[in-house]
Amino acid sequence: MVTFEKNTRLKNILKGIFVILLYFFVSLFKELPLLLMGLHYDSLSVFGKEFYSILIEVLLILAIFFVFKDEFKKAFADLKKNHLKYFSGNFKYYIAGVIIMMMANSLILILGGDSSDNETAIKGQFEIYPIFTFISAVFLAPVLEESVFRLSFRNIFKNNIVFILASGFIFGGLHLTGMFDSNLFALYLVAYSAMGVAFAYMLTNTNNIFVTMGFHFMHNGILMSLQTFILLFG
Repeated sequence: MVTFEKNTRLKNILKGIFVILLYFFVSLFKELPLLLMGLHYDSLSVFGKEFYSILIEVLLILAIFFVFKDEFKKAFADLKKNHLKYFSGNFKYYIAGVIIMMMANSLILILGGDSSDNETAIKGQFEIYPIFTFISAVFLAPVLEESVFRLSFRNIFKNNIVFILASGFIFGGLHLTGMFDSNLFALYLVAYSAMGVAFAYMLTNTNNIFVTMGFHFMHNGILMSLQTFILLFG
């Protein structure tokens, strides 16, 4: 849970900035520990790559939980009391996000667009590393992404509208690196930002990061279960 009291405002902003920078640093230099040991990621076995990638994400999550331990503790206590109210009260926003995402994706297909580079990469990764991709997408990514793009951004942006737009569209835009020159970029951005905007609105509505994590778990779980079904029976 995020508070905007004057005596803790600067501390909260610095915590948000630190977690965002930590997330991007680890994303860009996740192979650095291997290099320091004289190893290369590409030389690892399939199991080694999966294990190492999961380990890095878990360690990053633990670091973020340490930074936000007070926020998570308060949010968990609040969730135990209000989980039914939060789920039933915010499910409609989840459905709205899904509908907008599906409409944007449908327009992309109608106008001759294809899967984004991010989606293609995830599908390819899933075919090669199905166990890691499933664990990462369903269990780890929601915790990381909600902690970074929702909780950290909320610590920085007090204004609801600024927070929702910044959180949703920066989150969506980072899934589209390499596609900025596409004629359909605006539609891709809407498709990839719809759920981020919905999750950000849920956070302003509940002030509980575990609510957005829960819906993110559910959303990614549905998508990855469909992907698993297609891989096995498609």
